[in-house]
Amino acid sequence: MSFVGSVMINLNMEETDKLSENDHRRLGKELDLFVFSDLVGSGLPLFTPRGTVLRDQLLGFSEELQRKNGYQKVAIPHITKDLLYKTSGHWDKFGDELFLVKSQETKDEMVLKPMNCPHHIQIYSSRPRSYRELPIRYFENTIQYRDEKKGELNGLSRVRSISIDDAHIFCRIDEIDQEFASIMSMIKELYGVFDLKFRARLSFRDNGPGYLGEKANWDLAQKTIEGVAKKLELDYFIAEGDAAFYGPKIDIMVSALGKEHQLATEQLDFVMPERFGLTYIDKDGSEKPIVMIHKALLGSFERFLSVYLEHTRGHFPLWLAPEQIRLLTVNQEKATVKFANQILEQAKELGIRVEVDNSNESVSKKIRSAEVMKVPYTVVIGEKEIESGKLTPRIRKDIATKETRASMDAEEFLHSLAEEAKSRASKTSL
Repeated sequence: MSFVGSVMINLNMEETDKLSENDHRRLGKELDLFVFSDLVGSGLPLFTPRGTVLRDQLLGFSEELQRKNGYQKVAIPHITKDLLYKTSGHWDKFGDELFLVKSQETKDEMVLKPMNCPHHIQIYSSRPRSYRELPIRYFENTIQYRDEKKGELNGLSRVRSISIDDAHIFCRIDEIDQEFASIMSMIKELYGVFDLKFRARLSFRDNGPGYLGEKANWDLAQKTIEGVAKKLELDYFIAEGDAAFYGPKIDIMVSALGKEHQLATEQLDFVMPERFGLTYIDKDGSEKPIVMIHKALLGSFERFLSVYLEHTRGHFPLWLAPEQIRLLTVNQEKATVKFANQILEQAKELGIRVEVDNSNESVSKKIRSAEVMKVPYTVVIGEKEIESGKLTPRIRKDIATKETRASMDAEEFLHSLAEEAKSRASKTSL
């Protein structure tokens, strides 16, 4: 579909029909979650109000877990002088993937950030750090940019603007095991809520060029990584040649539609702390080198959403659904509309995402419309509901636990839904 003026380019009907019913690009269009525009550019998704709900809920869950585990939120700009990435090593490794930015006021050569770690390093190194402060854990939900080849872009699974729940830990060597265990605990909790099974890929270096740092440090880092995997009893395999240029990592591999995707990651880095001269003051007053761990729970939000869309076929649990309840009026009479709006306001006060369908369509068509949009709960509002003050919800089959539903007082129903959403349950308790 094309809208003249805004030049909004979506998949047309013919293109959509060629996609599998479970393809995230098709689901994204059908559920009104994201669009692309030729005026904005390839690989730069625009999230609709419904898609932004998913974004906020997913990243909010990640933020909640991190705050609970001692992470402090920081914020960094989207551009930097190229010198930052020349110091970190990203310039030599990924120079052809950087978006270059030219200042009209200074001679500084700037780039859009492809990574956040060098920025977080600047916060750590802004003053001397004591062993008493360690470990220091910074996190933020931000966007980074990579000039991916146009032919490799693919819906949300590969984009040029990458939303990431990025975090960096600055710690001593003897703190590494505990930090990795804590990260894996968060990963298990998060992916358990989404019912996503995973295995771990230990991404190690091979004997090829392109890796920075001393071989002895690499050997220590890889031995530590595998030791953590064994201690945590992870289902893992080793992939030589898949390490980051600065260190080995544990990548979380999730399957959807028969394909395996890398989502979460935790990476051990001796290289960048050395390149930036990061240290801490130990008990005896001496300076000691710091170790750095890179972490993301969702990884790329866009890639996570593409995988989760295909895994669920767009049937989101209540807590995540962009629209949690749809109220369907049987007619457009004043009393009916008034009662529906009262329920609407009560639901909104409880933080429930609700819409009213007061169109002139038949109730059966309204129900079908809600089913197409995969709304978890629909409630028909008519004379019976107005007189009794009770609601009989229709519940989406995949979250239902009973075949029939009893009528409930409106207030009881709404409070039950608010509690269900708060608990991030995958099934209803009604």
